[in-house]
Amino acid sequence: MIKLPFTDPGNPDTRSPLRFLLWIARLQWTTLLAGITFGVIWMVSQALMPAAIGQAIQQGIVDSDNQALLQWSLILLGLGATTAAAGVMRHRCAVSNWLQASFRMAQIVAHHAARTGPAIKKGHSTGEVVATVSNDAMRAGGAFDITARLAGAIVSYIVVAIILLSSSVVLGLVVLLGVPMLVLLMGFVIKPLQARQADQREEVGKLTALGADTAAGLRVLRGIGGEQAFFSRYRTRSQEVRQAGVRVALPQSTLDAAQVFIPGLFVVLVTWLGARFAVEGKIDPGELVAFYGYAAFLVLPLRTAAEAVDKLTRSFVGAQRMLRILAVKSDIAESARPMPEPPALVPLHDHGSGLRVEPGRLIGLVSAQPDEAAAIADRLGRFGDHDGVHLGNIPLTELSIDAVRRRIVVSEADPVIFSGTLRRELDPWERADGDDERIHSAIAVANAEDVVEALPDGLDAYVDERGRSFSGGQRQRLVLARALLSEAEVLVLVEPTSAVDAHTEARIARRLREARAGKTTVVITASPLMLDQTDRVFFVDGGRVVAEGSHRELLSAHEGYRWTVTRGEDL
Repeated sequence: MIKLPFTDPGNPDTRSPLRFLLWIARLQWTTLLAGITFGVIWMVSQALMPAAIGQAIQQGIVDSDNQALLQWSLILLGLGATTAAAGVMRHRCAVSNWLQASFRMAQIVAHHAARTGPAIKKGHSTGEVVATVSNDAMRAGGAFDITARLAGAIVSYIVVAIILLSSSVVLGLVVLLGVPMLVLLMGFVIKPLQARQADQREEVGKLTALGADTAAGLRVLRGIGGEQAFFSRYRTRSQEVRQAGVRVALPQSTLDAAQVFIPGLFVVLVTWLGARFAVEGKIDPGELVAFYGYAAFLVLPLRTAAEAVDKLTRSFVGAQRMLRILAVKSDIAESARPMPEPPALVPLHDHGSGLRVEPGRLIGLVSAQPDEAAAIADRLGRFGDHDGVHLGNIPLTELSIDAVRRRIVVSEADPVIFSGTLRRELDPWERADGDDERIHSAIAVANAEDVVEALPDGLDAYVDERGRSFSGGQRQRLVLARALLSEAEVLVLVEPTSAVDAHTEARIARRLREARAGKTTVVITASPLMLDQTDRVFFVDGGRVVAEGSHRELLSAHEGYRWTVTRGEDL
């Protein structure tokens, strides 16, 4: 049993769509080979049936040999049983190959988008990335689904051609030369189909992006009366998608018609030639029946070849779109030779601002300009190639990104909650190991017990995308619980209580201090209730630390700090 999704989907070959698909194929060559083997057995056993029927008629009925009739009937029964068994296994392998390839490609694109972070948004919309993961990966997997039947079609075509050549050179040559020519004829519609499918996928991505943006801002749109404007934009974009679909329909319908008409025409030709040869006495009655059977059978490999052309075209279109996503480079460069990690509980120093965070302390960071504080948080979490930040004596840029992400966790001011069970959203690392006590402890620190208790299924409740069913304050508290469950050595919290009331904020501040005792925590906030619980506060002005001390010391000694945390009001 293959477990999906994969723990590690691997590093693909992105030099071309063909190389990308071949790289995927190499990783599942065993199931591909099994599918091809069963596909060949499945279709060759069908290809041999007309020969068995022809021999049974010729020897058993025309020549009145009952023993030969029984023998060929048993052979025919065996071929039927083989076809049935091989067909079942071929189908199982084909579905397995399709799912393996599709899931691996979807994971590769999704993981790359997650690793590149903000860089992916510079050239690709959210809708385009979503459409690539959800649609293009599944379409590209079709190339691996068709391999078993395509291999069987090729081998059975060769077998039939050899049998026909042994009976009639003319009929054998018609098959050998006619089938490749018919497949080439269908190739004339492939290029325009491929180009128009790519245009259609582009339009679908834009429509998905517009729909996602509209849904995300629906409350705001209703508040300002902008629903009609966005509805008009969505309607216009929908018409463009429809028109792109219509443009795809012509070559697609031509290809679909060709899959029926061209093999049918070929069957008529083979049948007509066989009948002529039987009348002229060049072939016996049994061979004529066999020729009729081959004429009917050849429809299957021919239609399989046509279907393969269609699926391979879709796969290449999907692979090209995935490679566009994979071509995006992260703004954060991984060190070629990462340095060994420093020991636990070492200072974190941002030379750019002068901020020095001693280990095991709860630190407050205050700035009159939120952008300045956010920039410091980005540097501390290494969201970009910023020099001058050291963990201990080692620059963050010299550590591996995995090490930085494991040891330093930044919870942003507008964090994202994904869809899934609440338990999985709060503990994506699954460190609770089936014991929910840790999860409930983190929920208590974030004062979010009421949020969980209000859900009918508790931690097993399903969370909507972006947590839309929760209020702003509820989302903020759940995200704080998730950050606490990371158990990071250094936790940077950006405005963790901006959406909650004063009483809730006071409880969270006290509990946070107790929960993070002995660990390093940086809270970027201007809340007096939160700052009063910190060990030390740093005040930033112009991007530099200009004052530090306890909250109460700075209130009395620094006018800029006092104005920022009291918002210009006297205490």
